[in-house]
Amino acid sequence: MKNQLIIFFSIVFCVKTFSQQLKGRVLDAFNDPIENAYIYNSSSNSHTHTDLNGNFTLSDTQVGNTIQVGILGFEKQEIILTAESFNNLIIQLKTKIFQLEELVLGKEINALQTITKVDLQVNPVNSSQEILRKVPGLFIGQHAGGGKAEQIFLRGFDIDHGTDVTLSVDGMPINMVSHAHGQGYSDLHFVIPETIRNINFGKGPYYANQGDFNTAGYVDFSTKTSIQKNSVSFEAGQFNSQRMLGMFNLLDTQKNQNAYVAIEYIATDGPFESPQNFNRLNVFGKYSAFLKGKDRVTLTASHFTSSWDASGQIPEREVNNGNITRFGAIDDTEGGFTSRTNFNVQFNKTLTDESIFKTNFFYSKYNFELYSNFTFFLEDPVNGDQIKQFENRDVFGANAQIISNKKFGDVEAKFTKGAGLRYDLINDVELSRTKNRKEILERIQLGDVRQTNMYAFFNSEFEIGKFKISPAVRLDYFKFVYNDDLNPTYETLTKTKAIINPKLNFLYTQKDNLQWFLKSGIGFHSNDTRVVLQQNADKVLPRAYGVDFGNIWKPTPNLVLNTAAWYLFSEEEFVYVGDAGIVEPSGKSERFGLDLGLRYQFTDWLYFDTDATLTKARSLENIAGEDYIPLAPDFTMAGGLSFTDLGKFSGGFRYRYLGDRPANEDNSIVAEGYFVADFNINYKMKAITLGLAIENIFDVDWNETQFATESRLQNEANSVEEIHFTPGTPFFAKASIIYQF
Repeated sequence: MKNQLIIFFSIVFCVKTFSQQLKGRVLDAFNDPIENAYIYNSSSNSHTHTDLNGNFTLSDTQVGNTIQVGILGFEKQEIILTAESFNNLIIQLKTKIFQLEELVLGKEINALQTITKVDLQVNPVNSSQEILRKVPGLFIGQHAGGGKAEQIFLRGFDIDHGTDVTLSVDGMPINMVSHAHGQGYSDLHFVIPETIRNINFGKGPYYANQGDFNTAGYVDFSTKTSIQKNSVSFEAGQFNSQRMLGMFNLLDTQKNQNAYVAIEYIATDGPFESPQNFNRLNVFGKYSAFLKGKDRVTLTASHFTSSWDASGQIPEREVNNGNITRFGAIDDTEGGFTSRTNFNVQFNKTLTDESIFKTNFFYSKYNFELYSNFTFFLEDPVNGDQIKQFENRDVFGANAQIISNKKFGDVEAKFTKGAGLRYDLINDVELSRTKNRKEILERIQLGDVRQTNMYAFFNSEFEIGKFKISPAVRLDYFKFVYNDDLNPTYETLTKTKAIINPKLNFLYTQKDNLQWFLKSGIGFHSNDTRVVLQQNADKVLPRAYGVDFGNIWKPTPNLVLNTAAWYLFSEEEFVYVGDAGIVEPSGKSERFGLDLGLRYQFTDWLYFDTDATLTKARSLENIAGEDYIPLAPDFTMAGGLSFTDLGKFSGGFRYRYLGDRPANEDNSIVAEGYFVADFNINYKMKAITLGLAIENIFDVDWNETQFATESRLQNEANSVEEIHFTPGTPFFAKASIIYQF
């Protein structure tokens, strides 16, 4: 009997020992939580990841086990567990330079985004344009003097300024619905690039937490919660270009609080014969504090203002006949003014050991005024065709998510339940014919827009052995309201619409160096309120159906390859064209293509990356030969070679190539491709870093943006349809000095 009791209690003790759960938290040097750090018990092979607040729960652990804690960008730690370890273990990781050889695909929740973190560290950006170029396969172009939002190209889409890609910063939307210049207009210039901590992106309509405009993909930027050192920098270059930046830590000695402010000023005349007179001021401040140890509140405020003159898009014929140079102008009275003030409150709360609550409330005050002339004297041979686009907007909104981790036997599950609201109050949305920016000749459109979007989504992830299955669904509700100020009779036009979109994704980790994925889902983009209500559009929320199949493979410790074959069907590319005040319904379309990516780390200090996209984009409602989608890229490629910590030197060589593409439906007008390369080098001397950057190092003539446009000059009897372009920057050198203290 005695022996039986001993055996019984020994079994109970062993069961209890092996069923212990290790709870802890992973932080960085600033006590900021580290999300998605990998926790691995080498004794029991159990593993887990940290959540948004850095918390983790690891099963099957006991005293004496060795656990490994790691994530790219931090030194890996090995810890031998003691009895004290089971009393809320706190693990603090030290930062280090990313090394590609440390990437283990089997430990990654999203390997492509981790790879982008590597790219961001070895190739830091110092311009708002460069931020979007960090997304593999995404191209941008500027065509209005530097102050207007960039034109975006991704996966065979000419996205214009954001019609088919969702953009956000810290949970705050960037896309502007029913914008005076075009649906989804996204101006990223209020973001100071040095404040960016992370770029989260996804291609295709496969993500339940992304709503309006998520067809070609989404990009979500996260800003830093703290900075290590104060810094002051100054840049100066050709074309009267200057940039000044100051970043200051406001709470250097506080343990559970962080605060900093960043101030940026930019001015340039550009390479144009008519100076751009461009200037931009950015002010950004962020404060964060831990409440009760784990909960966190973050307050962010920013203000941005910009004004500029522009030479606009010029016709090829005037350059070819020598009447103007590539940097000349037909109408140099174009340009504009814009500003945006943002307030964002974020709150993360630990509800239980297995669930967290994440929310943010935001408000934006936005103003926009743009003067353009695309057709010169086509419509008005006396006064010209200049137009004015104007709006005054307030955006209110909130997002909330509850993220829960569950375990059903050997199946690990993660559930995300989310809901949110966005309300746009847009006054005096205007499109007018003007003269010399001063005189209004005719008001084409003028009115007030009220647009509401409420949403809810549910996303689940089930980890079953080497498989991860993620079914999800999203519900969006819209209300469109418009008051036309040009209508002599007061009338409120309204319409409501709801849409449900499912998603289903699979991830299979065949080995620690090989992952396969299959993604499928439905997304949508909304149409302009004025189109929906004034023109009674049939397709209010046209859908896009997509599927991706591919893999991420690491054949050697220093080489990572990623491949994706994809297909996307759009119900209707039906977008309000603010430049002309008209609607261009182009009907159903399809795109399919292949994404390729390569990352190779030659040495600890030398890193190579490149991405290429092959695409075929066609309209499904036009006859063969006339079914091209204007400006849809067929082939893009971008990458470069970077070096870090080579003694006191760092820098890199970057290139981008955009192939020839059709500019109209029958491909009779072609937008010429380009190859452009940039170079930068930095030299660090203790607290001072000297830098030299050269854009377009080979000084090639390239067209940054191009359109097939029908125009007429003042001395012409007949109009001509041909390429109108904005020239790309020629050889441009700038020097910088950064002082850290």
